[in-house]
Amino acid sequence: MKVLVPIKRVIDYNVKVRVRSDGTGVETANVKMSMNPFDEIAVEEAVRQKEAGVVSEIVVVSCGTTACQETLRTALAIGADRAILVDTAVELQPLAVAKLLRAVVDREQPRLVILGKQAIDDDCNQTGQMLAALLGWPQATFASKLVVEAESALVTREVDGGLETIRVGLPAVITTDLRLNEPRYVTLPNIMKAKKKTLDPVTPDALGVDVTPRLKTLRVDEPPKRKAGAKVPDAQTLADKLKNEAKVVQ
Repeated sequence: MKVLVPIKRVIDYNVKVRVRSDGTGVETANVKMSMNPFDEIAVEEAVRQKEAGVVSEIVVVSCGTTACQETLRTALAIGADRAILVDTAVELQPLAVAKLLRAVVDREQPRLVILGKQAIDDDCNQTGQMLAALLGWPQATFASKLVVEAESALVTREVDGGLETIRVGLPAVITTDLRLNEPRYVTLPNIMKAKKKTLDPVTPDALGVDVTPRLKTLRVDEPPKRKAGAKVPDAQTLADKLKNEAKVVQ
């Protein structure tokens, strides 16, 4: 069984995000970048399924600039077999990414697509669902446990009321939640091996996909700074303060 794992290059989760002075976006120059944490979980899950003998090949794909090769090499070091880079400098939105992934799926013919439920830079949580709709495949989102069988997958999902277990027929699209697994540490020998693995570049035009943005970001602003707290002498003063401030907010 072949598995396709889309991954995204984002600002590292340990970095404090800064808005550009002109308000056109966030600052990415000289900022540490890394693989989206949810996508790293997806790569780890695919590798575990391969180690269990369920999966025969893992193909990772990333859409973006040439710098995404570094992120793809990290995925190869974790245990993926091949990598595909959809090379474009255009600002990609979820629908455009879903269309690119559909074209890659048509080429590669995987039985399963595993990807993170969302990216930590835009928090859209849309690409997996859009991809499933474009492919006409069943989907299982927010997976916290995955059991892959011959013709189906048993998925435990995290929902508002607790956990929900569903069975989806293959081929299918699955998006990962944080509690699905804990990604392994990438060792130096595997990093060296990853340099010899295949990384194929392709363009959106070669895939026949128009990635022209449909939305335009007008301005990006930092959230208002949190006001300092205040001490009150007793509960009655606290109640009065909350009551009065609530009226101001309304």
